[in-house]
Amino acid sequence: MRQVISWRDGVVRAVRGSWAGAVELEVDLDRPAGDRSSVRALAYTALVGEPEVGYRVTLTVSALVRGLGTGGYAMVVALPDRLPADPPPGPGHVVKARYTPLQPMLLGVDEQESPWHERMRDADDVGGLAVVVADLHSALPAVIAGVRAAGGDRKVAYVMTDGGALPLAFSRSVAQLREAGWLAATITAGQAFGGDHEAVNVHTALLAARHVVDADVVVVTQGPGNLGTGTRWGFSGVAAGEAVNAAAALGGRPVAALRVSQADPRDRHRGVSHHSTTAYGRVALGRADVVVPVADGELWTRVHEQAAGLCEPVGRHRLVEVPVTGLRAALEDSPVRLSTMGRGLEEDEAAFIASAAAGAHAATLTT
Repeated sequence: MRQVISWRDGVVRAVRGSWAGAVELEVDLDRPAGDRSSVRALAYTALVGEPEVGYRVTLTVSALVRGLGTGGYAMVVALPDRLPADPPPGPGHVVKARYTPLQPMLLGVDEQESPWHERMRDADDVGGLAVVVADLHSALPAVIAGVRAAGGDRKVAYVMTDGGALPLAFSRSVAQLREAGWLAATITAGQAFGGDHEAVNVHTALLAARHVVDADVVVVTQGPGNLGTGTRWGFSGVAAGEAVNAAAALGGRPVAALRVSQADPRDRHRGVSHHSTTAYGRVALGRADVVVPVADGELWTRVHEQAAGLCEPVGRHRLVEVPVTGLRAALEDSPVRLSTMGRGLEEDEAAFIASAAAGAHAATLTT
């Protein structure tokens, strides 16, 4: 197998900031990465410890060299001169990011050592729990804004799947939503890790949301940084259809948040994205409520027509129309800067309105 990682050593010049579980650094490199002699770097403190100015760090810079994502970060692999002490003995034998150099050992919410094991052992149903499924991580704050716009005091949990970032700490949005009290709990599923609870898969994550967290509404979407190849099937968001199936299999109420754009330069993502039509139209075998905002304009007419193709009598899902009244104000109240594919609320309002409408509908399904 060919070499697949670009490595660098460097020295921390500055600590730029931090949020729950992560520290952002400025690092001077021992040799350039592309045309860069210094880089922004991200350290996950639970994995590598707490870096300080002057510390030597070992980094991976592959994505930067190739001009790809990771939010423009080099990733800290180790503080080679200051390795953290071994963690104290404790429960948990669930390994995530398995067989990679930085695999963490964690306590699974349903494993034998968990205080929730007895509750989870025979759990088999989520009892009509409202489960909003979305393609992109950027939908998360918008969905919650929609839930809140419906009024009431509903407990919202987030299930992060492993199609994007694996560490939950990569998401500043989640940290800010928790700090603002908009998000009650996080559950990381599959290879994703770092949530309040660790789940083996989306099914056990949804069971934990109901039986451990006692959530009223759950939002399921991947972490930041989705993968796409410009092909019909080659994108990480196909997991949205699988999440619909999981929710339906467990007796939940799946709500499909459409990925919508009025500003994406790619025609396949204008109106309803082909990611949504593939995930909900081809992958999802369970029945979901497909939410369409009711608003004037050519875009929303197109969205309605595209969504209707997923719903009865043509497809298997149920078309639900939701008025947009109050949704813009709820989005403007978000404690998180709204951004999808680099576009904010002013540039691509439709993207956030569609997600907020799904949240508003989910709020009406709470029991």
